[in-house]
Amino acid sequence: MTSHLSRRTVLTTTTATAATLALGASTAPGAHALPTLPNGTSKDKVLVIGMDGLRHDRIDAADAPHLKTMMSEGTYGTSLLYSGPMAATSSGPGWSTIATGVWPDKHGVKDNTFIGKNYARYPGFLARLAQVRPALSTYAAVDWKPLDTQGTVTSGADAKLVLDGDADGYTGHDATIAAETEALLRNQNPDVLFVYFGQSDIVGHNQGAGSQAYLDQIAVQDAFVGRLRAAIKARPSYASERWTVIVATDHGHTDPGGHGGSSIEERRTFVLATGPGIAAGARPIDTRLVDVVPTVLKQLGVPVDPAWGLDGKPVQERSGDPFDALTLATRTDETGIPSTVRGYTHTPPSGWSVINNAMGTGGMTEWRGWAFATDEFWSRTQRDQWRELNVRARGVFAVADSDEWADKSFSGTYDSTLVTPAYDVTGKTKVRLDFTTLYRQEGSQTAQILASFNGGTPTVVKSYTSDVVSQPQSVSVDVPSGVASVSFRFRYTGSNNWYWVIDGVRISHS
Repeated sequence: MTSHLSRRTVLTTTTATAATLALGASTAPGAHALPTLPNGTSKDKVLVIGMDGLRHDRIDAADAPHLKTMMSEGTYGTSLLYSGPMAATSSGPGWSTIATGVWPDKHGVKDNTFIGKNYARYPGFLARLAQVRPALSTYAAVDWKPLDTQGTVTSGADAKLVLDGDADGYTGHDATIAAETEALLRNQNPDVLFVYFGQSDIVGHNQGAGSQAYLDQIAVQDAFVGRLRAAIKARPSYASERWTVIVATDHGHTDPGGHGGSSIEERRTFVLATGPGIAAGARPIDTRLVDVVPTVLKQLGVPVDPAWGLDGKPVQERSGDPFDALTLATRTDETGIPSTVRGYTHTPPSGWSVINNAMGTGGMTEWRGWAFATDEFWSRTQRDQWRELNVRARGVFAVADSDEWADKSFSGTYDSTLVTPAYDVTGKTKVRLDFTTLYRQEGSQTAQILASFNGGTPTVVKSYTSDVVSQPQSVSVDVPSGVASVSFRFRYTGSNNWYWVIDGVRISHS
């Protein structure tokens, strides 16, 4: 967002009957007729609160009792965004990711021009609910107008409040959104609401995320959260309702102020959720920004159609990936990674192994052979080399990185093999390997998947010769007659070339 202040105020409240109300600049916040929402039909209800440019690592230092209470009562997952060339760390891609539940390579929004948007294929969750659960009573309130004019968030809502924070300033409009939503929660019966507060981004731009002003703004928006939660609990029918409240942000900010680039601070995001079935005090490492939509759908009891192509999962569902349970260490040779960041190990999970008997000597210790690392640790090694695009990995992933390994004196070539546990295929005809990968090809490097039946000689079943930018992969292999087990191997060779990431490995049979 950028702020372009003027004295013009346009307040638009649109209901299902398309009634519109425009008020002059002297109108006080909230001094307009509230829309009349359809009466809600569900005991399961969801409020999603969007806070623009709110860097989660600054919440601890802020006077934010309501957000901190939510953290103790619910699940709080932090993660990092993509950066270019997938998309900028800006509001258009960020809110599109939150609203649609898919990454920018699907929803198509790469920056704040919204050029390439693909909401017809991947609609926002209110538009999705209007299609599959039209009886739900839905509401949206925003003061960054593109969230309405571009069809990102408000599409499908039964009623919406659209204000112009860029024209008028966000402080008063944020307060209006809080007041109107509070009144709706107390006096009407909505089922699903999305409300947005934009001043946090403006303060981030003007004073920086490292400023006291930024902390003060977190406190203001925290008070809005408190008011909305109190309004929910004050509802006469609250005891018979099941409310989920989700708070999320679209991107972070640098300490001096600004975003759009690839720094860790600009890429910081979070999803904070409380509600039925959502664990109290949980700090999962496998949460991603695309998880907001699946969480909303699960809490409403709406089944997810695989044809929707969602990239997320509900925040209360863990990935079950054994990589995520590994104990991680701090840096060894990587001086660009803060000494406090724990993020890598060479010790594989139980049943897995790494073969380095052909591996060269020397090089960066962290990347000598297959390693297991977090997004923050690995992407801090070198910016703007596509490591930021590893969006479909979650938590801890396996990485073979000959480029980083070669940043310290070495001899020989990079040659390392990651081996899965043996999998029982007795009496089966086919075995299937599923995983996600980020692979960059350069020069003579090789990346091969091999299958070994009954511990025998591995056979190549797939090779990579071109880039695969964070995509799900599937390999199906015929099981020879009489075979009892199979294990798969991921072999990467190179010499100061690029890298290969593997995550979410699953083996199944038919």
